[in-house]
Parts: sequence; structure tokens; C-alpha cells
Amino acid sequence: MSDDHTHVQEFFTARAADWDAKFPDDGPAYAAAVTEMGLREGDRVLDAGCGTGRALPPLRAAVGASGVALGADLTPAMLEAAVRAGRDRDGQLLLADVSALPLRTASLDAVFGAGLIAHLPNPAENLRGLARVVRPGGTLALFHPIGRAALAARQGRQITADDLRAEANLRPLLAGSGWDMTSYVDEDTRFLALAVRHG
Repeated sequence: MSDDHTHVQEFFTARAADWDAKFPDDGPAYAAAVTEMGLREGDRVLDAGCGTGRALPPLRAAVGASGVALGADLTPAMLEAAVRAGRDRDGQLLLADVSALPLRTASLDAVFGAGLIAHLPNPAENLRGLARVVRPGGTLALFHPIGRAALAARQGRQITADDLRAEANLRPLLAGSGWDMTSYVDEDTRFLALAVRHG
């Protein structure tokens, strides 16, 4: 979206209070995407760019009481909305830039990113940063509750050839950033690209 973090924060700050109300029916799509990640009890997972934390309840359910669920976001107002929704009970919330995470190398088993890639200032570098904190063989899920065409229509725009989420663009972007794409789904009701961290 922008290489200016202030712009990203302003965009989401203005929308934080009613974000969940605008998308009240997305819960099942989030839960289904988390299920496809194949998380196990005891895993350590990050919701990168967590926003209001809508992925945290299914992530917590997947990793169980012995697992670790974290949510990181750049926008304080989004994290405040997550707390108001009670989602801080499902995972620890971090005010952090996903491109400079305060986490140890290889300390996670998986990363979930809903609507994330469009807001990364430097996608290749930022995806490498996510790869750094995930163990070899760990999982990345890039998700959106509607597909590229439906999202473009909602936003009143056309899909362009340079769309990072197009499979022809995303696969090499991931490969050059430490990830091997293992599945790709882009249909009206969801977008989900899964990748595994290079060994």
C-alpha cells in the first residue's frame, strides 16, 4: 500500500473502531484458513498484521493451551479494538512492525497474515523478515476472506498484472524470500496461499 508507515497507521486508525462491524461474517473463513495450516497442539504461531485480532481465536484453538499465539500490529488503535473484543485472551498482542519483529530467529512454527501483503512496504524484504522468525519447515499462510476479483470489485478497481497476490507474481516473490509455495486458492469466497519455510 505504502512505504510510509505513518500512512498505513492513519489508514487503519481511522477504520479501527468499526472494522469488525464492517465484516461481521468473516469468522468461518478465518477458521477454515487456520485449519488448512495444519497447526498442532503446542505450536507457536504469529498473526502478522493482526488488526483487531480476528484470527487469534482459531489460532489459539489450533495450538491449544500449551501453544503460543501472538498478534503483532503497527497500529495502536487496531490493538485497542482487539482488546475491546476480548481477543487479548487468545493471544499476546505486540505493537510491532512485522518487518522488524522483536522475536528470536526460528522461534515460531507458523505465521498467519490476513490481508497483509498489500500493506507491506517492501514485500520481498518483509517476507524474508517473517522467514527469519519461523523454523525451517514452518508454515506461512497469506489469507483474505474474499478473492482478488471480489476484492477489486468491492474497491471499485481492476486487477492488474502487477498484483502481488497473482500466483505468477507471488510464487517467485515467496521463493526469493525463504518460502516454497505449497498451495494457492483464489476464488470469490477466499484467497489462501500456503508456503513452507526453506530448510
